[in-house]
This record gives sequence, structure tokens and C-alpha cells, in this order.
Amino acid sequence: MSKQPLIVVRPYTPADMAILEQTYSVHRLWEATDKVSFLRKFGSGVRALATDGEHGADAATMDLLPDLELIASFGVGLDAIDVAHARRRNIRVTHTPDVLTEDVADMAFGLLLACARRIPQCDSYVRQGRWSEGGPGLTTRVWGKRVGILGLGRVGRAVATRAEAFKLEVAYHDRCRFDDVRYRYFSDVVALAAEVDFLVICASADSDTRGVIGKQVLDALGRDGMLINVARGAIVDEPVLLRYLRERLIAGAALDVFHNEPNIAREFGDLDSVILQPHQSSATRETRASMGALVRDNLSAYFAGRPLLTEFLGPAR
Repeated sequence: MSKQPLIVVRPYTPADMAILEQTYSVHRLWEATDKVSFLRKFGSGVRALATDGEHGADAATMDLLPDLELIASFGVGLDAIDVAHARRRNIRVTHTPDVLTEDVADMAFGLLLACARRIPQCDSYVRQGRWSEGGPGLTTRVWGKRVGILGLGRVGRAVATRAEAFKLEVAYHDRCRFDDVRYRYFSDVVALAAEVDFLVICASADSDTRGVIGKQVLDALGRDGMLINVARGAIVDEPVLLRYLRERLIAGAALDVFHNEPNIAREFGDLDSVILQPHQSSATRETRASMGALVRDNLSAYFAGRPLLTEFLGPAR
């Protein structure tokens, strides 16, 4: 029996790729120098495309695959997939929610602690042999402070749970108020920022949130406030953030996501008030294995005519 053709947009882990290649006739889009010609050559008869949250699938890619029926994404975010166009084409979309929630929340809270207590900077201070000069200066307390969460979805709630363990007062902004939590709700992110010491971004990137963290929010956060982002770089107006960090109009930032990854703005590297991570929030062996397995399980379910495990059924923003 011949294998189903599968276009893979970018390489997964070697273990994931080995399993996919045992099961499907894999076409490696990332190796193509001319992607349009590649899709025209191999696209006919391809019913499924495997991608990730960064590379996604735009309308032009979908339209070069006339028989496409499923997009299976390795990641929870869908901002790089033209979901509205997929709906028009009756293409179903799956992603990998839940399996990465706790690791992303761990990273968010780790970045909050690292930013407030300047852990990387103090590590460098010791390594440079400067301890004999005296201490590197005082840092900021975490416990008992106020944290605001932008986006109280799966990750936002997991961050809130960790914050409660550190005796932080939790508040949030989302599109709506949730009746099943006791956290203080703000209908406006500027108002939220004005009332917290730490602002943690956990929201999805869409037309409502793109660029929402700009001058007004950072002014409200203030000179003692800190920003943590484990969601998407597009949610932050980066030139504004860089100016506020450079001029010390906020106390600091800890960022796992950026515009134009991995070719981020070089100025970030010159600032000692920002902690940088290379989009590592879900990058544990355990979670990446679970994400890969969920992509494969959705593909298997689709080709077997079974219900999809994690089909995205939300609004096409």
C-alpha cells in the first residue's frame, strides 16, 4: 500500500521526522530553493501539510495545494496560519494546545524572577570576578507584589497559579471577564498596567492584540514596572519598547519572543535591563515529544477517518 504524501514546512526533531518518514511520503519544503515550483511539482494529491506556529501556512501556500484538506501545526499559536482562508477552502486546522501549557508558564515565571532579581546579570558579575568590588546592587522583591496577566487562557491561568504560590496579587485583562476565577478583572490593558508591578503577556497574537503593548501601556506600567512576554513578539511595539528600555522609562523586560525571529533587533543585546531567550518556552524534551506525538496523532486520525484530537474551532481572526 502506497504512503500518503505529506508536505512538511520545516524540520521537526530527528525522532519526529523519522516516524513521519516511516508513515508518509514526506516532501521537505524547507529544502526547496524555489518553494513555489516545489509546491507546484509535488502539490497535486497532497491532502495534508505539517507546519509549526512560526512558519504557519498562508493563503498562497494553500492555493498551490489544490487537494489540501488538513493543516497540522506543531504549536499552539495560529497567527501564522491564514485560518480564515482555510475555512473558505474547507481545510481543517489542528494545533497542539495543553501539552505545552505548564512549560510555558514555568518559563514565564522564571523570566519574571530572573528580571526582578537580575539573576543573569548577577551570574555575569560573579563570573567576571567582580564580587570583590562589592555587591552588584539591590534588586526587586517578587513575593507580595502585583502581577497583571494579559490573556487568561491556558497559559495565563497556569502563570496565575504560580503567582499565587509566591503570594502575588493577580489581576488580568482578556476579551471578557471569567466567572470561575477570583482575580481582579480590567476591561482595558492600560488600566491593568497602571495597577501592577509585573505585566506578563500570555495572549494570542491577532488583530485585537497586535501591537497593543505600546506607549500607553508602558507609560502606565511606569519606571518601576517590568514586562514579561512568552506569547508573540507581534503583541509588542518593539521600537517603543526599545526606547523605553534604553531611556529607563520601565525597569526591565524579559522576552522569549520577538519580531523577525531569529534576526531580532540588535539593540536588545546592548541593554542590561532586558533578559533574552530564543523562543524557548516550550523547548523541553518532554513537551516537544508530546507536541510531535500530537501532530502525528492528528494526521493519523484524519487519514483513518477518525475525529481529530485538537482541531481549532475558534473564530477565524
